[in-house]
Amino acid sequence: MSGHIEDDELITQVGDLELLVWGADKQAPAAARRFVGEWFQDRGFDDAYTAQLIVSELVTNALLHGQPPIVVRVVRDEADGRPVIEVEDSGGGLPCVQPESESAISGRGLLLVAALAEEWGTDPLAKGGKVTWAKCAL
Repeated sequence: MSGHIEDDELITQVGDLELLVWGADKQAPAAARRFVGEWFQDRGFDDAYTAQLIVSELVTNALLHGQPPIVVRVVRDEADGRPVIEVEDSGGGLPCVQPESESAISGRGLLLVAALAEEWGTDPLAKGGKVTWAKCAL
């Protein structure tokens, strides 16, 4: 990491896998955007804007509907090298895309993720909780 994130104590490195771990904190989406932006920059990707939007939506969803801790990872797909954003939380429910509504004031996050990501999904974890992931289209 290039060291721009002020809350360095929140970043843990395990081998070459970088993790950003948060509890239920309203600053988590902003920190996740910085984390993803730096991950992209450090690996020579020119534009992280779409990935930052995706991670913001996934982390917000985990904050609102999941359970802490929230863990954000960015890994490369072994098949094509594209970045995959993973957001893990301990909550039992699985995210689902809400029907479109012109009058709703929320509920559009996963619609946005589905539109911006090459593909996305949710995988339940054996220990409980889930990982919601999105592969970035470059």
